[in-house]
Amino acid sequence: MRSSELGLSAMYRILKKAGAERVSDESADELRRVIEEVADSIAKSAVDMASHAGRKTVKGEDVKLASKPFNKF
Repeated sequence: MRSSELGLSAMYRILKKAGAERVSDESADELRRVIEEVADSIAKSAVDMASHAGRKTVKGEDVKLASKPFNKF
């Protein structure tokens, strides 16, 4: 089993803010898994962009550009 970077209580709050009356443990855990998967993909892409620009430091601009494919709304 893999350790999680995000807290489960935050997932409950996100689902509640989205309008859920009740939140199952399974749904909160699945949301955490999906968010971590997307975040990992964005982070790797941002690191690649910074490296391509000749920097060791990842900037907000790198993250913003890396997250564009995930901005559907």
